[in-house]
Amino acid sequence: MSEHFRVNGGARLVGEVDVVGAKNSVLKLMAAALLAEGTTTLTNCPEILDVPLMADVLRSLGCEVVIDGDTTVITTPAELSHRADSASMGKLRASVCVLGPLVGRCKRAVVALPGGDAIGSRPLDMHQSGLRQLGASSSIEHGCVVAEAEDLHGAQIWLDFPSMGATENILMAAVLAEGTTVIDNSAREPEIVDLCMMLQQMGAKIEGAGTSTLTVHGVPSLQPTTHRVIGDRIVGATWAFAAAITRGDIRVRGVDSHHLDLVLEKLRLAGAEVTLFDDGFRVVQHDRPTSVDFVTLPYPGFATDLQPFAITLSAVSDGTSMITENLFESRFRFVEEMVRLGADARTDGHHAVVRGVEMLSSAPVWASDIRAGVGLVLAGLRAEGVTEVWDVFHIDRGYPQFVENMRRLGADVQRVSAPPER
Repeated sequence: MSEHFRVNGGARLVGEVDVVGAKNSVLKLMAAALLAEGTTTLTNCPEILDVPLMADVLRSLGCEVVIDGDTTVITTPAELSHRADSASMGKLRASVCVLGPLVGRCKRAVVALPGGDAIGSRPLDMHQSGLRQLGASSSIEHGCVVAEAEDLHGAQIWLDFPSMGATENILMAAVLAEGTTVIDNSAREPEIVDLCMMLQQMGAKIEGAGTSTLTVHGVPSLQPTTHRVIGDRIVGATWAFAAAITRGDIRVRGVDSHHLDLVLEKLRLAGAEVTLFDDGFRVVQHDRPTSVDFVTLPYPGFATDLQPFAITLSAVSDGTSMITENLFESRFRFVEEMVRLGADARTDGHHAVVRGVEMLSSAPVWASDIRAGVGLVLAGLRAEGVTEVWDVFHIDRGYPQFVENMRRLGADVQRVSAPPER
């Protein structure tokens, strides 16, 4: 049996929604707990499928992990296993972030190549290059990344692209390396800042968090800590788009609105009223949205994770939008499913042209990744009839209590178990 969502079209989403900890932060913070012997506690953790999957990865390395609601407690032993080859490694991309901590702490690592969303090629070249510059050997053998070093030393490292994953792995290896490491063209996302804050609480010496240059002064050891996970800006932005797409009125709490300055400005251009608060924001869309162009770029640019929502908004807007995808080539698989729903959209290379229609039409559609799944549900709310969204396990990996939140906001969405008819 396979679960899917049945979405009744026509709902205008109205109400309040709370955003908890960021998926793109909590998994990396869990990996950072490997750097210190003892008990690390993470609070405000999202209750999503990926957290217990990462817990399984840590358990395979010798850790004890207890998940109690939004609190995750990780006890790291004095002697860690350096082999991360559990079955969970193949289920989520973020599992590769144990590579840096294992090299930093154990001076060797064998990490199974990760799985995750089907959004395009995400090679580990920069991860490996950074570790080599720190003094480790690194290669791909039998489906695993294998790295080893007698000692790690500081280095001047330039990233060809501001990759979050490469920045995180190099950073977590460098905090225990001898000397000073400078990571130029590093990722600047708020989740990187969150990781730096936790590492600093553990005793790491890091300068430049939130800028394109990170300077890391290596220390001999770190100590466990207690840390609150940053609010999930991608989930917060999802609800902002949901208000604009359904011509609704949603108050979002638990996220720093300044992490979404560009997103909220785009929604203002589309005709939404946006009000900022200390703990979030409110988006109100009274009339049909006006078409807006979007270009995905590393932070502080428009996040590639939000591209499906930009396409959904464009599909029901007044006018024609151009969406340019600069990060992951397979994100536009989402457009094929939107066309099933009656969207007037076509792709050409890394561009999509979307001509808005007043209403979409219901159809069975399939999610290819977390954000695509939610984008299809939101599209179903602007479609006549009942839309079935399949492969919703993707959504469970990124959105805690998704159906419950949708229903509280006024959507008629049901989770159904039935064999797919494809």
